[in-house]
Amino acid sequence: MFDNLKSLGITHPEEIDRYNLRQEAHHDILKIYFRKDKGEFFAKSVKFKYPRQLKAVDSLFENAAPEINPNLAYVIEELDQLCQQDPLEVDLKNKILEDLRHLEAVVSNKIAEIEADLDRLTRHK
Repeated sequence: MFDNLKSLGITHPEEIDRYNLRQEAHHDILKIYFRKDKGEFFAKSVKFKYPRQLKAVDSLFENAAPEINPNLAYVIEELDQLCQQDPLEVDLKNKILEDLRHLEAVVSNKIAEIEADLDRLTRHK
């Protein structure tokens, strides 16, 4: 039972509390949260990155549409069984806060990268 989760290295699927799925560029990012032990402030979590697959709409791949990785779909089925939640019943406030924190980190990293590029350009003149 829960073979797909076990194949990810999750040895105790019954300890899963919730999960989050988001799309980033050409990947789906799955984050699985485990139940907190008494006295812990933060839940333990693991993150997995799945590349999106292109589904051919025509024979030449001219109109290819990205779709979820089939392995990820099987994992999500198992997670839904464990979490007994409707994917539409996600706590929207927490999802928005997580997305904002993630966006903040991505933007900060990109700004640092651009500043480093500018610094290299000005040193070469």
